[in-house]
Amino acid sequence: MVIRLSAMGDVAMTVPVLQVLTQTYPELKVTVLSRPFFKPFFEGIPNLDFLEADVYGEHKRFGLINLANEAKELGIDAIADLHNVIRSKIITKYLKFKGLETATIDKGRAEKKALIASSGKTISQLKTTHQRYADVFEKLGFSIDLKQFVAPPRKRLTPKLNGLIGVEPKKLIGIAPFAAYQSKMYPLSLMADVIRELDRKDKYRIFLFGGGKKEIELLKKLENPFANVTNVAGKLTFEEELALISNLDLMLSMDSGNGHLAAMFGVPVVTLWGVTHPYAGFAPFNQPENNQLVADRKQYPLIPTSIYGNKFPKDYENVMAMMAPSLIVKKISSILLR
Repeated sequence: MVIRLSAMGDVAMTVPVLQVLTQTYPELKVTVLSRPFFKPFFEGIPNLDFLEADVYGEHKRFGLINLANEAKELGIDAIADLHNVIRSKIITKYLKFKGLETATIDKGRAEKKALIASSGKTISQLKTTHQRYADVFEKLGFSIDLKQFVAPPRKRLTPKLNGLIGVEPKKLIGIAPFAAYQSKMYPLSLMADVIRELDRKDKYRIFLFGGGKKEIELLKKLENPFANVTNVAGKLTFEEELALISNLDLMLSMDSGNGHLAAMFGVPVVTLWGVTHPYAGFAPFNQPENNQLVADRKQYPLIPTSIYGNKFPKDYENVMAMMAPSLIVKKISSILLR
């Protein structure tokens, strides 16, 4: 059983790892324990079942023991804790007491702390989160090589999605301009400049992704001036969004979940980084380093100021504003010409 309860991007990062695991060991039966919303991520992976965790309801507090017993009744032999938080620890330790083999992710907290404290010194790539997940399976005797990843086939488009895409032979670009913290967001006024230049080329269909009432309203305003731009936030089911993402030619994302959703389908992802940095290990799966557009550390030497973007000193909240829209458009165009 594989435990990863949240957040969306972190759960999405398990998907390519589990694809390699099940391809490498076709006789292995895997059960993923996570929140119901994430179940569509794992559709199509062979020999994989999903166990729903209602951590704010039925499985809250002592309900975790009931969940652990439910898992044990499935006949599992081992637990891979890819989360290493209080909830997953309770389940893992309980099942270890019951005689099951367990392994837990090493999040590399000390290395990440040192990375944040670099203060202008040269920094280097830490182990990726995907490899940290793979290391857990190796502890259980299932060594895997993530280079063996084979992207899954694109999901079938519904008539509704085909209607959004249209019949013109244009490249499909997704843009997800939001992140959990403002410090990880490219300014919307500059993103409008990026979209304007892409729209002007008349070679692309652009889809805007987001969620929540405020984001939907902002995306509507971002969509309005442009002929080749469609805001899909609030218009599609989650399954439809995943199907659309799987058919994109490129995703432009912040350091946030949508980049990981695209990467799990093998879609090229261009990621814009603010006060965080890809060297912390959270870049989308299998994406080259030159697809990571980062803030200037000569001008902002304290980057990365935190792992998640929730902490930064004064005058660092707008570091991404120094990234020229033309640079982003050039990167996107170069990838789509390949």
